[in-house]
Amino acid sequence: MPRSARLVPVAALLACGLVSAACDGGSPGGSGGSGESRGAAGVGDPYFPKAGNGGYDVSHYGLTLSYTPEGNRLSGTAVVTARATEDLSAFDLDLSGMEVEEVSVEGAGAKFRRDGQELVVSPPEALAEGETFEVRVRYAGSPRTITDSDGSEEGWLRTRYGAFALGEPVGSMAWFPGSHHPADKASYDVAVTVPKGLTAVSNGELRSERATADGRTTFVWHTAEPMASHAATLAIGRYSVTRSSMPDGLPAYVAVDPSQAAASRAVLARLPEVMDWARDNFGPYPFSSVGAIVNRPEDADYALETQNRPVFAGAPDIETFVHEIAHQWFGDSVTPRSWRDMWLSEGLATYAEWVWTEDEGGATAEENFTELYDHGAQTYEDLWDFPPAKPPTAAYISESPVYQRGAMVIHRIRQALDDDDAFYDLLWGWAAAHRHGNADTDGFTAYVEKRAPDVDFDEIWSDWLYGEGRPPRP
Repeated sequence: MPRSARLVPVAALLACGLVSAACDGGSPGGSGGSGESRGAAGVGDPYFPKAGNGGYDVSHYGLTLSYTPEGNRLSGTAVVTARATEDLSAFDLDLSGMEVEEVSVEGAGAKFRRDGQELVVSPPEALAEGETFEVRVRYAGSPRTITDSDGSEEGWLRTRYGAFALGEPVGSMAWFPGSHHPADKASYDVAVTVPKGLTAVSNGELRSERATADGRTTFVWHTAEPMASHAATLAIGRYSVTRSSMPDGLPAYVAVDPSQAAASRAVLARLPEVMDWARDNFGPYPFSSVGAIVNRPEDADYALETQNRPVFAGAPDIETFVHEIAHQWFGDSVTPRSWRDMWLSEGLATYAEWVWTEDEGGATAEENFTELYDHGAQTYEDLWDFPPAKPPTAAYISESPVYQRGAMVIHRIRQALDDDDAFYDLLWGWAAAHRHGNADTDGFTAYVEKRAPDVDFDEIWSDWLYGEGRPPRP
């Protein structure tokens, strides 16, 4: 997820402002009252400890939503299918705002209460470890925009004609209840009813579009491959829609705000070319459709790698476009296990920009690396403030060391291998080994060492990945 100001090529070293992402924290929950076996109110993420929930693993979200822009009114029913990973007499769902009207578990009414961002559910009968269950939540209200500590916004963002949802890192809890942590991925079915004349775009494939009896329109979207909730999106507006196929038959769905159609046409037309390039460098595409959503620049201040079709605030430049397409491999398919591992997706996506520029005949990755090492602090003032694998707090997980220094770590690996075939084989292998799953930093370093046992990576890990300050010149 590059915030818009990050999206200049490194070689240009243009002045830019950086933003960060943060949310309210707190310690994970545990057992509730006497005799209650309640799943933890968070998975214990080092930066967002209340994100996600313990005691169960979600496999599917079924969302049936209706939205009216006038009054910002959203009503919905969420059906969450999960498997209990421990005995549960109560469990939590993440939901910020909204009014919960009714909750049932396995078809039977369940007690519930609100505890901050937690919706605490007590099923009529305790759930046994290993049991698959279905919880249904009926809710309504005006979904909120979540403002991070740096002033950037996520969650539910209102636009001129509708709204759109951005979830990184915790914004998805603003519009549907769930286990909102990247470690808990699931498939999705999203049915959205909106006023006539508006289009509702989500992830995956459009299964149907039909008029309702009251003159509204329902759009039904299906995402079969596992998706982290922060990569889920919903965009409602007056879009110009293009449906096409890549040369290999992969469906493409592109939705563009009409005000951005002319400015974005040239870059969006390069989608087949970018996809071919990405497959050559990263391996088979991991999803069953591709595309993009282009909103107006005033609707948000960053792009986001929402799965299948990334969201752009205004017409993207080609480097931004390449970055978000690369995220489909690194970030969406191979998803960080925790927010501490964010450099794994952002460093690789930033490095993809360097490789694209190199392959297009511009500055090589080596030249970008050297320029950044020598002069990067003039543009990214915090470049050497902390190592990419150790942001000091949640407020720093979207700062330049995660992106730019993360890319430098990847380039140091390429330098150490001294063999581009081996380097790109490593990227292919990493994407394949964790396809549709999660990965962490320790797993990545172990993987690299296993693929190149004769190469000493200790200095790269100690100085570039975890070390404080600017490392010695390589």
